[in-house]
Amino acid sequence: MPGLLRGVARTAVVAGTATAVSNRVSRRQAGRWAQQAPQQVGYAEPVAPPPPPPPPPAGMSMEQKLDQLQQLATLKEQGVLTEQEFAAQKARILGG
Repeated sequence: MPGLLRGVARTAVVAGTATAVSNRVSRRQAGRWAQQAPQQVGYAEPVAPPPPPPPPPAGMSMEQKLDQLQQLATLKEQGVLTEQEFAAQKARILGG
């Protein structure tokens, strides 16, 4: 029986030590990642706005104009176009 008890005690010590080391490593890594996160946020590259759509051809049908207006509306809903950009492109399509 003393051999069995000694084996159980040794296993408990090894498991406890492994748990303590694992927790310490996890805390240290979390601390390092927390320090690095604010630094990386400031270095994000700005996204260039998409190029404006090409001017419509002179003899554009009403269906083509509606298709382009729907595409513009989709881009505006997605946040790609601002209200001013949308209005300018809409005027260009309808005036052309």
